[in-house]
Amino acid sequence: QVQLVESGGGLVQPGDSLRLSCAASVRTFSGYTMGWFRQAPGKEREFVAEINWSGGRSYYRDSVKGRFTISRDNAKMTVSLQMNSLKPEDTAVYYCAADLSPRMTLTPDYWGQGTQVTVSS
Repeated sequence: QVQLVESGGGLVQPGDSLRLSCAASVRTFSGYTMGWFRQAPGKEREFVAEINWSGGRSYYRDSVKGRFTISRDNAKMTVSLQMNSLKPEDTAVYYCAADLSPRMTLTPDYWGQGTQVTVSS
């Protein structure tokens, strides 16, 4: 059983930064593609970013490219999402995800419980 626990969400102003973290409890963390999704009120959950098992490749949705950075530490079994220049449209519940596939799918094997990010002046 894999458990993913997110932290770091909160209320920030437009232009601020926030760092989300996800701690995993799993025997073979490096065997998973890790990623972040988000879901805004009244909208479907959407992909935000993913990182491959080694941390050597990462992918982002277009709207966050250049502002968000995903990283992972296999020794600590954590994945992080550094979010800079936040905008009100980034407001959502952010979910950590783990997928055994080489690329993140829309139905990853495991989800975290989510952490709220609110960007408002």
